[in-house]
Amino acid sequence: MRVIIAGGGNVGTYIATELQTAGHEVLIIEVDPQRVQQALADKAPAGVEWLNIDGCEVTEFAKADPSKADVVVAVTGDDEDNLVISLLAKQEFGVPRVVARVNNPSNEWMFNASWGVDVSVSTPHMLTALVEEAVSVGSLVRLLSFENDRARLSEVTLAPNSPAEGVQLKDLGLPRDSSVVAVVRDSHVVVPRGDTRLGAGDEVIVLVTAESEDAVRRLLVG
Repeated sequence: MRVIIAGGGNVGTYIATELQTAGHEVLIIEVDPQRVQQALADKAPAGVEWLNIDGCEVTEFAKADPSKADVVVAVTGDDEDNLVISLLAKQEFGVPRVVARVNNPSNEWMFNASWGVDVSVSTPHMLTALVEEAVSVGSLVRLLSFENDRARLSEVTLAPNSPAEGVQLKDLGLPRDSSVVAVVRDSHVVVPRGDTRLGAGDEVIVLVTAESEDAVRRLLVG
């Protein structure tokens, strides 16, 4: 897989290292020439290419050959830049998948298909969800959103009065466009099957659509 990462800061270089280690072809584009020179001198991350260009300029971005990329990841520290890079990647170069970082949560509403974004990642919102997940029992907590919020990964720790307590998954009556993807019980992951019986204290991780989320909440939370 060929991946172009826009933004050579800590986030971009970490992602590049992980992807390169996994065997993917990775190119980082960075507007700051000093940062690029330093990275090339240090040969870090190892095996990752660098290109000193402005991804917000279409003629500059074209130098990275984005039309041959499988994924573009826009992770600069500026939301406006990330949106412009995403839009160019999708509309000008037809990149199949565009992932963008949201720095300011108040801008998250713009990171959608209209701006070429397939998946947006808001660190503050993710941290909030993880905090809620750690302290909330009996509440459906959204962890991640996919496909412009059409699909959501959520988690609930079942309370003793949950309507799902003691019920097998096959009898739960989940909507067709939702699925239990994992159950964490006593620090062990249980692969969900039809005869898996849920109990109080189980951490149930579900994949839902926007349309099915309320129905799943009623079934698991009440």
